[in-house]
Amino acid sequence: MSTAAPLMPKATAVWLVENTSLTFDQIADFCKLHPLEVKGIADGEVAQGIKGLDPITTGQLTREELDRAQQDSSYRLRLADSKVSVPESRPKKGPRYTPVSKRQDRPNAILWLVRNHPELKDAQIMRLVGTTKSTIQAVRDRTHWNSAQLQPMDPVTLGLCSQTDLDREVARAAKEKPAPAPQHATLLSAAETTQPKPEPEPEAGDERPKKEAPIDVESVFAKLGGGKRSE
Repeated sequence: MSTAAPLMPKATAVWLVENTSLTFDQIADFCKLHPLEVKGIADGEVAQGIKGLDPITTGQLTREELDRAQQDSSYRLRLADSKVSVPESRPKKGPRYTPVSKRQDRPNAILWLVRNHPELKDAQIMRLVGTTKSTIQAVRDRTHWNSAQLQPMDPVTLGLCSQTDLDREVARAAKEKPAPAPQHATLLSAAETTQPKPEPEPEAGDERPKKEAPIDVESVFAKLGGGKRSE
């Protein structure tokens, strides 16, 4: 069973209902519609005013495939291989689209991001909430026209971005932030290491008795002997 639908499924279903004997289930399977919706097309209740689109002339179906399906009601139609390769669409890089109903909440989300994640760059905030650089600068400088009424609000809670996107941008900003330079200890010079340490000065009130000089015994006896002779 093919998972791809033809171009303009309802218009193709209108043409198949009007020009073939296919069953409702066959048409519904080929056009990726509900069988009751195909029945409504046949009854004129659905797709009123839609002009039928021939899938054979548009190269989406071959005549042999259609004839085979009309002969066997259990057979399911298959889209013809496209001769033109359509490149896959890639998401565009730029600010996220924000619905009109939520655009008034963007300044509050910007204020929350600026306060709680100052490491984020303006380009990252623009990707998260879909805003402009001038609006971010106005919120930072408190020059926004509604600065007095702004309240910091989580953009995830407001529905402006997902928690996964916010965590990814915060991790990216932390990775790009330069690491602080390590502080290396410096060696002391030779003069500083060989200089004797000064003795600590005695504190006030801490008077210690000075050491007495040693007594010379010979000089004492000499003085005593000289005194006796004079008498």
